[in-house]
Amino acid sequence: MSHSKRIAVLTSGGDAPGMNAAIRAVTLSALSHQHQVFGFFSGYNGLINEHFTELNAASVTDIIHRGGTILKSARCPQMHHPDGLLQAANSLRKCHIDALVVIGGDGSFKGAQALAEHWSGQIIGIPGTIDNDINGSDETIGFHTAIDTALGCIDKIRDTAQAFERTFVVEVMGRDCGIIAMEAGLASGAEQIICKELIDDEPQFLQKLYEQVKANINNDAGHSYVLVMAEHSLSISAEQLAAQLTEHSGVESRSAILGYVQRGGAPVAGDRILATQLGCSAIDHLNAGADGVMVGVVNNQLKTLAFEHTSDTQQRNRDFVARLKRFRR
Repeated sequence: MSHSKRIAVLTSGGDAPGMNAAIRAVTLSALSHQHQVFGFFSGYNGLINEHFTELNAASVTDIIHRGGTILKSARCPQMHHPDGLLQAANSLRKCHIDALVVIGGDGSFKGAQALAEHWSGQIIGIPGTIDNDINGSDETIGFHTAIDTALGCIDKIRDTAQAFERTFVVEVMGRDCGIIAMEAGLASGAEQIICKELIDDEPQFLQKLYEQVKANINNDAGHSYVLVMAEHSLSISAEQLAAQLTEHSGVESRSAILGYVQRGGAPVAGDRILATQLGCSAIDHLNAGADGVMVGVVNNQLKTLAFEHTSDTQQRNRDFVARLKRFRR
């Protein structure tokens, strides 16, 4: 059996439903191996400011179903500078931390990589982001819930779109990745999905879109038209696109930006299970001496991937696009 370690855990970057489930799994798994667990608050800010608390079984009781994160989350610009990295590393040494578990996304893992240059302890990552834009895991914690939340909103928007015979542009989150739009669009039966991965020529795409919307309404009186649009997918906003659809197609159009509602809410079963699997896997790999890697699930198998490869998502995005095209005309 591995010797007792002092393990730190933090949640960083955009919050995602299921982060609490991951904290719970990390804590309970670590305690079962006689390790001590310390939760640092507000991401890397907690390291820099030495703001932490010791976690025990009671600390994580009754949190698996809760959205958000009991450890809070934040961006930490100081981690982009040597002084901030040194301060975080010194705090870890001062607190006699042996290993750090980082729950977050791409930016959080880049911070972990940079920190590793100043601190010799083990670092393991757990992918927690609704964007599902991390290489090395088929899904990230929070993605299932974000899709479910977006789907519920789109279904309600469909009701009012049909009542008024309107076109709706529904913008979903995803940062620079269109996977939320693709999945929510498929699940909701959206007439159009708009994301960077599916657009080769924006002007040509928009012109064709205007024609499709106009033809759809003209050929099927009383029908609605719903477009699910990934944020940052076009050079114009969802509101501007809706205005242009009205102008070019003659069809009354509205926009709806779902925004931060997608980050909230109780995690669905898929996210709770994924978070539990990854949290336990993180401790198993720490016990085995792993360092500088993220744990993930690929083809239903627990895997690890070095931090420097987690942002390489080109092939992953191509796979999603290929899958989408198989389901759509």
